Amino acid sequence: MVKLVDTHAHIFVKEFEDLQTIIKSAVESGVEKILMPNIDLLSIEDVVWIKRDFPKQTEMMLGLHPCSVDENYIEVLNKIKKELVNYACCGVGEIGLDYYWSKDFINEQQKALEIQLQWAIDTNLPVSLHTRNATKETIDICKNFKGLKGVFHCFGGTEEEAKEIINLGMYLGIGGVLTFKNSGLDKVLEGIDLEHIVLETDSPYLAPLPFRGKRNEPAYLLYIAEKLAVIKNVTLSEVAEITTKNANKIFDLR
Repeated sequence: MVKLVDTHAHIFVKEFEDLQTIIKSAVESGVEKILMPNIDLLSIEDVVWIKRDFPKQTEMMLGLHPCSVDENYIEVLNKIKKELVNYACCGVGEIGLDYYWSKDFINEQQKALEIQLQWAIDTNLPVSLHTRNATKETIDICKNFKGLKGVFHCFGGTEEEAKEIINLGMYLGIGGVLTFKNSGLDKVLEGIDLEHIVLETDSPYLAPLPFRGKRNEPAYLLYIAEKLAVIKNVTLSEVAEITTKNANKIFDLR
């Protein structure tokens, strides 16, 4: 059986009331680790609870999602930072920029991102970066933080953007969009070495074919890995070995 790491899954949200079944199915599909980036202050408790119940199968990250940034972001960040220090986290996330849903707090989003990137530098932790309609802006901000490491989660940009990210020493998080017929991501990844890629589901969102439109779950990571193997013209085992090695290296998984 192949060994996989789901580097980004929100299995703490209400869609996963059947968590025992979800974890069991993931393990049976070869997913050894599920990394959980929280979203906001309220979601921390749920992430912590799951990590305690499934210590071998899960790891936690803490941060403030850009869509959760508002005028009170400094107060919220101060509280999240205390939790980040208190718990054994494998990364800072989910953080980043999102100009798709709202542009009401663009300046606040940028400041929040910069603060959390500095957390990552100070704690020597990787980041899990969310970018929507703001990939260039996120790349430009990251350039100001030397020694930064982590993943551009749910990457769906151009080959040029991919190479800029790689030049930063960062990795591309590839999920279910890869299996979508007209995404174009398959063409982009033809020119990208597997050494720069990790796999993710972003559960419960963006389920791969043949589950598109349904609830996503970590077990479906196998379908993403299989599609990537076809695109790169390599075996599934090779995709699993390299992407898992990458994930273990970035997030210091044991």
